[in-house]
Amino acid sequence: MNETIFALATPPGRGAIAVIRLSGPEVEPTLTALGATPLPPRLASVRNLSHDGGHIDQALVLRFVAPHSYTGEDAAELHLHGGRAVVEAASQALIALGLRPAEPGEFTRRAFQNGRMDLAQAEAVADLIDAETAAQAKQALGQLDGRLSETYAGFRRDLLTALALVEAEIDFPDEEVPDNLARTAGPVLDRLAEDLRRAVATARRGERVRDGYRIVLIGETNAGKSSLFNALIAREAAIVTPIAGTTRDVLDAELVIGGYAVTLSDTAGLRDSDDPVEAEGVRRARTRAEQADLRLWVRAPGDPEGAAGAYVRPGDLIVANKADLGVDEVEPGLEVVRVSTTNREGLQALHDWIAARLARDLSGTDFPAVTRERHRLRLMEALAAVEAGRSALAVAPEMAGDDLRRAADSLARVTGAIGVEDILGQVFASFCIGK
Repeated sequence: MNETIFALATPPGRGAIAVIRLSGPEVEPTLTALGATPLPPRLASVRNLSHDGGHIDQALVLRFVAPHSYTGEDAAELHLHGGRAVVEAASQALIALGLRPAEPGEFTRRAFQNGRMDLAQAEAVADLIDAETAAQAKQALGQLDGRLSETYAGFRRDLLTALALVEAEIDFPDEEVPDNLARTAGPVLDRLAEDLRRAVATARRGERVRDGYRIVLIGETNAGKSSLFNALIAREAAIVTPIAGTTRDVLDAELVIGGYAVTLSDTAGLRDSDDPVEAEGVRRARTRAEQADLRLWVRAPGDPEGAAGAYVRPGDLIVANKADLGVDEVEPGLEVVRVSTTNREGLQALHDWIAARLARDLSGTDFPAVTRERHRLRLMEALAAVEAGRSALAVAPEMAGDDLRRAADSLARVTGAIGVEDILGQVFASFCIGK
């Protein structure tokens, strides 16, 4: 990290303002070489930037002194006019002065390595940049504020308390310590295991807020799935014809419902077919339905009674489509919303039902939701090790100690307290340049 880096922190292309960020030990000499000194820290100042006898721009310049910066290093921001020529001239000047263009995520990686944030907070930076819905932004802000890290730290404190009890009995068998001291760690581990189970259970909620909740339309051919798909996304994305089997593949669309990101999928109609292309479409429809968070079984008057019965599971919704053509009875015990894409009857009711379902499934507040598979896998490893250690307490405290150390290692890897080199690339690879 001895190199000084720079990157465009605003989107490339023509704009009113372009911001170039700098970080590293040569920030101060670089500003001097550009004619941007003297500069009071953390105060925006207007300076005429130039290099090698050529005028670059009249810019607003901010200087940050280590460790009071985003990266924990000396840093600066050049707020330039947003023309391509100005940005190119400034970039070429910085390169000539010995600075290096930053790699994706390098600013945030330096912030982590300098102790300005932990890995979970660093991931929240990327999530906040990518956030497209209010729910995604709220979840990322909570993680950036340290709520998730504080929870993991609490788990680790409980684990170390139990481990201390176990180690005391192993290391000081002849000292004046209570008999069966290790066994007193049992209740601590029981509570910790329950907390870890709850944490793992939130992973699906957190990942769905971040990546999108998956809703799949499924049903018989000519049930009106594609018409309903177009109505819900408010554009003509799927081909609609009266010919059965028109839809032969899965068609996805991204939308926002109730403040949550949703991936809505239209699928091929379910029926037996000798056409290999249509048969493959039906197979894909059933596979996608199995992976869905919510399945909307679309039915139309005249569809076979109980056609969906073999596939419907608790939590599915029956959408009785083409209500303008008549109303069929639906299997008892299933929740139903009746709609017509022709006269738009019931579409608002369906939208409201989906929004309520999203709020129910994704708005839990009892635990800061786990947002990434990396977290979930480490938590599952920790849970398995805690359960193994709990079982070993009564018969072999030394084995329990090994299990609990393994659990502590797994928890520490979530926030990057130890063993981070093998995961840094994975964490920062998806970042944009300038972050």
